Amino acid sequence: MDTLLLSISVLCLTTTGLIFLLKKFRQPYLIAYIIAGILLGPYVLKVFTEIHQIEVIGEMGILLLMFFLGMEINIPNHHSLILKPLIAQGIKVLLSLGFAFLIGHFIGLDFRSTVLVAVLFTFNSTAVVSEFLKKHNTLHTAFGVTILNILIVQDLLLAPVLTLLKAWSGETARLWNMLLPVLFSIAVFFLFKKIRNVQEIRMPQLFSGIENDHDLQVFTGLLICLGFGMLAELIGLSSALGSFVAGVIVGRLNMLNWLEHSLAPFKVFFITLFFVSVGLRLDLDYVYQHYEIIVLGTLFVLISNSLMSAIVFRVMRYGWKDSWYGGALLSQTGEFGILALAIAHKTDIIPYDLYKAGLCITCLSLLLSTVWITVFKSMTDRKYSDRHNLHQESF
Repeated sequence: MDTLLLSISVLCLTTTGLIFLLKKFRQPYLIAYIIAGILLGPYVLKVFTEIHQIEVIGEMGILLLMFFLGMEINIPNHHSLILKPLIAQGIKVLLSLGFAFLIGHFIGLDFRSTVLVAVLFTFNSTAVVSEFLKKHNTLHTAFGVTILNILIVQDLLLAPVLTLLKAWSGETARLWNMLLPVLFSIAVFFLFKKIRNVQEIRMPQLFSGIENDHDLQVFTGLLICLGFGMLAELIGLSSALGSFVAGVIVGRLNMLNWLEHSLAPFKVFFITLFFVSVGLRLDLDYVYQHYEIIVLGTLFVLISNSLMSAIVFRVMRYGWKDSWYGGALLSQTGEFGILALAIAHKTDIIPYDLYKAGLCITCLSLLLSTVWITVFKSMTDRKYSDRHNLHQESF
């Protein structure tokens, strides 16, 4: 217990110091969490050596993050806001496959490894993207809703990816296991359609006592969030999607209106641990030994993902400013890419070197994407601000 207490104290001290440092440079705090994980991980100071334990706790941060997003977001009422994410993600999947097969051809990857590379391109980090949407006050705009819905479509894609990995590992795929995710998704669609214009869901009189009982609200909210997450995972979808659905429902329950404030500290703490776990995974010795392929791979991921996503937004008739910003937001590979890599390695679908390289590239892309997005945002804002000023002066 003393060792655990000391480790957590060191983590809090390191994180606080990094936050104060990054605040001076106006950088997002996500960088502080990842760097803290790198410094305190098993490859540097060895304060934390049991990575799996931190990963499990950190995953709760993703569930709470999606839960809060569900509470805050308005369900799209326009068909364009529903169709655009589906079309956008479909185009991105095709572009990702094209880029992956191009890479596989040049470096000699087999078919399965190439498909895994495409999976890495396909999934982005909900945690990183949503934090930047909030920071730039674009979460509740039509553009922000489209991006968030793209991330939800990616969560839905996790089911067929996991099914494919199970098939490759030799595990028999059952028809019921493939139908359940589809049925759940259809049920969620009709649920959202029914409640999208509902401001408040009324509960039976039996639950009226919850409204003034804050302790009961906290544990009721956590039960709903984690319960829906567990249900979605058992069905074969991502637990994050289940938590998002729970958040949409809870956001319309007036008796739980205090819940958002009560669970906010939990969200901050667990999200911090999630990004710390990302830093813990980064093997600096492996990066040093294979720095050329890791650095080039990370830059290629950031540039190609930005380019692919910008093309997608441009095809969806967004302006170049929003397209480049959206491309930067979706530049990194996300947490589900790490999950796919881990499963593929454990089932001997991909070799150790590809798993380790993919893990390092994913971790670095998450770390560098925060700077990447900030730079892109400032550059596009300055460019279009100068163009607007020039246009005004011409009159």
